[in-house]
Amino acid sequence: MAQETFDLLVIGGGPGGYVAAIRAAQLGMKTALVEKAQLGGVCLNWGCIPTKALLRSADVLRLVRGAAQFGVKAAEPQADLAAMVARSRAVAAQLNKGVTHLMKKNGIKVFNGHARLQGAGAVSVTGADGAAQVLHAKHVVLATGARARQLPQLPGDGKTVWTYREALTPPALPKRLLIVGAGAIGIEFASFYRAVGAEVTVVEMAPRILPLEDEDISVQVAASLKQDGIQVHTQVALEQATRAGDAWQLTLRQQGGAQGTLQLQADVVLVAAGIVGNVEDLGLDKTRVQVEKTHIVTDAQCRTAEPGVYAIGDVAGPPWLAHKASHEGVMCVEHIAGLAPHALDPQRVPACTYSHPQVASVGLTEAQARAAGHKVKVGKFPFGANGKAIAMGATAGFAKVVFDEGSGELLGAHMVGDEVTEMIQGFAIAQTLETTEADLMATIIPHPTMSESMHEAVLAAYGRALHI
Repeated sequence: MAQETFDLLVIGGGPGGYVAAIRAAQLGMKTALVEKAQLGGVCLNWGCIPTKALLRSADVLRLVRGAAQFGVKAAEPQADLAAMVARSRAVAAQLNKGVTHLMKKNGIKVFNGHARLQGAGAVSVTGADGAAQVLHAKHVVLATGARARQLPQLPGDGKTVWTYREALTPPALPKRLLIVGAGAIGIEFASFYRAVGAEVTVVEMAPRILPLEDEDISVQVAASLKQDGIQVHTQVALEQATRAGDAWQLTLRQQGGAQGTLQLQADVVLVAAGIVGNVEDLGLDKTRVQVEKTHIVTDAQCRTAEPGVYAIGDVAGPPWLAHKASHEGVMCVEHIAGLAPHALDPQRVPACTYSHPQVASVGLTEAQARAAGHKVKVGKFPFGANGKAIAMGATAGFAKVVFDEGSGELLGAHMVGDEVTEMIQGFAIAQTLETTEADLMATIIPHPTMSESMHEAVLAAYGRALHI
């Protein structure tokens, strides 16, 4: 078998892996990347990007439906699901080609196949044709990502039980769609499928939807979903699922203080109940790499227990976000190169949900801040009092900030409303720069913008809001 030697070998070509490879090449390392499917990984091909393309189509549909309120006469729009899906796939394909170009531009050698660690820096790569070769590298970065968790009561068949992959390429619009799991993925697909005409029901084991978000955010989004006609059931656990004719019959056991069961029917069930790391068949048994709950154990520099082997992104644990994976990829490679980058702080990784309305947050929730012993100052400002939001017809939602009362440290920021995913970076930068409430108050925000609500929320935390 042919052998090649590299300074760095990355296994997995998603947003963590290909970014790590690019940074390594920039630092002068001879770099290779192994990917058994498509460059860009799940995020680019089957996750972040194509879902946002579909959600954009839903936004356009909603905007045209409400054109009259802007003084625009338009015929009643119709959702062309096939065309929406085709556009989504075209967007993903375009970006996939972009990643391929970046690999060539940076001189990164790409191997298509399945990689397995052999120990002592050796990695075997088996192609689709069964042919194998052994590569050698001083450092190996595992960036194999994760996949959707399956439920034993609902084995995925790709037809009536979907994961996010099937939800991105439906053969037809289901009349009744039930979504198991009210995290970001579940809520995003609920927003899309309701917009294009499906009857949508969301069920969640936790006491509220988007359970990782601030409670005020969850309440607002739940109200918006119900207003759009989406049924939401929280604190319920799937007990039984049977296929009867053309429909699923589902029995859900109520949790918490409530007793009894809930009976629901659906034509298609979308399982969005978390992920599991891709750790199988990687040759980890030939190393000292440790795995806990399907995720590889690493330290703050992404090192595993095996010298020279690192892990980044979803396979290395939460938060399961593409930008966290990319940041870890850069940080890990710079550590290998001896640049001593700062370790990633999980509490400062922004999270975005592209539902209707959108959700964006960074840092601690109010409840987490109080539980951590902080005496807090909390400020909220509604978009309904913001001039740009009123002009845009985007008054639903608010901005909320949580400060430490003693130091003025921005502990967390949480927003719900139109395009808040584009605004959260302001608070993320503020945290990185260790900005205080005084700094934020002294910052001049342009008018009219929806971001003025961010400034007003800071003012509100200290009793100084100007427009409420």
